[in-house]
Amino acid sequence: MVDEVAYLTPQGKEELERELQQLIERRPVLAAKLKEAVAMGDLKENADYHDTKEQMGMLEGRIQQIEATLRHAVVVDKGGNDEVGLGSIVTIVEEGSTENEVYTIVGAAEANPREGKISVKSPIGAALMHRKKGDKVRVVTPNGETVFKIKKIE
Repeated sequence: MVDEVAYLTPQGKEELERELQQLIERRPVLAAKLKEAVAMGDLKENADYHDTKEQMGMLEGRIQQIEATLRHAVVVDKGGNDEVGLGSIVTIVEEGSTENEVYTIVGAAEANPREGKISVKSPIGAALMHRKKGDKVRVVTPNGETVFKIKKIE
């Protein structure tokens, strides 16, 4: 498997480093809990043992995932506000609507649509890249084709 470059904003890199530190600090707590569960004996029917072992596996998996992302990260600081790029905060409005939508364009590793952070690889993110204020962009989404107008780039 070839590791893919992870494009991150400086803020996204800091958030991943903070999460990694918290997970590493949680390791000894889970290790102690696992040791206690093993001391209870009969591991076949020991729910605490199985639960803690599963948590430990997920913890280690996430640590490895974050470490790989950070190892291959390219931190991109956004440029000016005249063109949409990685790290830009873009205000758009769907044609025929008056409701603004605000998105931060980020790399796939830090995308979180609930927080308004959309990946540069998503349909909307890709369509907005390198566009300017006032541009209209066509986006093919699962709901069909939509046209957005770029109102503001920060």
